[in-house]
Amino acid sequence: MKLLAKAARMRCFKGLDGFSLSLDGFSLSLDGFSAKSRLALVLLSLVLVGGTVGCDRAPSADGLKEWTAADHDWNASEKATTSGKQGPKGAGGAVAVVEATWRAQCVSCHGPTGHGDGPQGAMVKAQDLSRDDWQSNVKDEEIASVILNGKGKMPKFELPADVVRGLVARVRGFRGQ
Repeated sequence: MKLLAKAARMRCFKGLDGFSLSLDGFSLSLDGFSAKSRLALVLLSLVLVGGTVGCDRAPSADGLKEWTAADHDWNASEKATTSGKQGPKGAGGAVAVVEATWRAQCVSCHGPTGHGDGPQGAMVKAQDLSRDDWQSNVKDEEIASVILNGKGKMPKFELPADVVRGLVARVRGFRGQ
């Protein structure tokens, strides 16, 4: 109904010297435009008026369901790369913390599967943690020490011991992938 009222107040004039559009005191002169351009501008102005009239209140939340964690998008490949590779069994909440730590601190360089192919991996020459020769030559204590103290361009991370153990187990899970 508001749109009809606004449209009723809109006036178009075609005088001897050109075409003008007036809407509640706002006027637009279309002198020098071709007929098609004038028509396009008039239609555009009608659409804009209609758009402003239709946005006078927030949308209704009726019919929307409450968001739950189950609504989060997970794909099968993410589940496959995260299952069974985060620390000792029975670690409880530490498994989630290890996964969150891996994603927040490690993936940007080492990539999701430890190949050193993260977005910053090439720039910092991140180690490919899946290589058999590297896995054979490094001890768990050395991996934990690098996590805690850093090495080369890798910064140190102040993490709880159970999270560090979980990250070491996760790194060991990349072997041969």
